[in-house]
Amino acid sequence: MRTVLVSLAVFVTVLVAVVAFVSWRDRNRSLSPEDRAAVRDAGADQARHEAERHFVQGRAAGHQMPDST
Repeated sequence: MRTVLVSLAVFVTVLVAVVAFVSWRDRNRSLSPEDRAAVRDAGADQARHEAERHFVQGRAAGHQMPDST
């Protein structure tokens, strides 16, 4: 009985190690330099869009306020 339990524990340990290694390898392989550049460019585009939207909203709010003088 002990041999069966030890064999099962070794099998599960090896299986977990193989799954962890393959997932780590695939994750490193899936992130190519092009993907990283695309993520960086998308972040820059989003920041620029948010800045432009903020600027336009600020100008629109300034035009809606009555003159205080």
